[in-house]
Amino acid sequence: MSGVLRTSSFAPLANPRFRLLFFATFGSGIGTWLAVIALNLDIYNRTGSGWWVGGLLLATILPAVFLGLLFGPLVDRLSRKGLMVASDLVRLAVFATLPFVDSPGMIVALAVVAGIGNAFFRPAVLAGLPNLVGERHLAGANALLQLVEWVTTAAGPLAGGAIVAASGPNLAYWVNAGTFLFSALLVLRIPARLLQSERPVGRGHWHDLAEGLRVVRASQALRAVLIVWSMVMFAGGVVNVAEVFLAKESYDAGDFGFGVLWAATGIGLIVGGLSADRMIARLGVQGSYPLMLAVYALGVALTSIAPGLAIGAVTTAVYGFGNGSALVANITLVQRGAPDTVRGRAFTVLMSVTYAALGVAFIVGGPITNAVGARWVYGGAAVLVGLAAAVAVRLVRGVDVATAPIAEAA
Repeated sequence: MSGVLRTSSFAPLANPRFRLLFFATFGSGIGTWLAVIALNLDIYNRTGSGWWVGGLLLATILPAVFLGLLFGPLVDRLSRKGLMVASDLVRLAVFATLPFVDSPGMIVALAVVAGIGNAFFRPAVLAGLPNLVGERHLAGANALLQLVEWVTTAAGPLAGGAIVAASGPNLAYWVNAGTFLFSALLVLRIPARLLQSERPVGRGHWHDLAEGLRVVRASQALRAVLIVWSMVMFAGGVVNVAEVFLAKESYDAGDFGFGVLWAATGIGLIVGGLSADRMIARLGVQGSYPLMLAVYALGVALTSIAPGLAIGAVTTAVYGFGNGSALVANITLVQRGAPDTVRGRAFTVLMSVTYAALGVAFIVGGPITNAVGARWVYGGAAVLVGLAAAVAVRLVRGVDVATAPIAEAA
């Protein structure tokens, strides 16, 4: 463990501007995941309908799917700092409005608006990060931002559930609005030039959009991410659906067992993410990316045959490790493979496609789990991730990630 949590893993935090971004994404992440719980409980308590809950979940993911298909050029053409601040302020306005809303339809509509803010914030952060920290600390900075995401994924829902249980959703909405104000105030202190080296000269929205698609198609690194991570996201989506069935039925571990598996995944994600920069430095992205995916596949396969919760939790942490480290390598491939002037479009296109794969997995995961059981779903997902690792070996072979050099941060 000491080799993972070494000082250099946290070296980017010595950069004061990165610290601002780090804590801004923490505030934004807490708000986003707190909102997931508050909105779902609010809709459920108002309607008692699975259709309304499903509509809410669909409303939160659709903006991420369509952003890259329609509005990706804005992440490069506009100020990334401005987009991040605007995203925070839009979400602040949404959650400051929700305490005064009584209609379930209006709640879902406002969730769509908040989802648009979410869909712009993350690509702007990831596209601007290489300019902020420089090549030497890029993998470590990616790992730290992923650490924020995974910690807030656990802490946000926990806080949201506690607040809603104690005081109802309105207090959660107000707290949520405050987290976005906190994030916006921190981002405002980062000079815009440190998040964007230059803005491209636009030739019209549709031309710029087509240019982003051409960049993804022409870059071997980006094509690898498009194909490999779509496969991984689909596999991960069906695993997410089947996980509660694995815990409660296959392992006979009840609600507590489901919580243990969730926690084990989180631990694996954190350790894997913090290990990624060392693995990339030692093996390169070309060598480490397929290996990380292979670990992911192995962990899912072992979880499918684990006899009970104790072993299942360990194997779940293994695939969490592979997932966490591969995700950092995945982001690093995109950041190094796309020039700054089109990096935002590259991220939004790739996120649109991979989120669409995740959405399909959510739709089909339930019926498949009902038909064959959770263990077989995990087994099939392991095969798919293993195929993704094999595809990655071929697609990243010979990838020159230095073709789009990243300047050291000022």
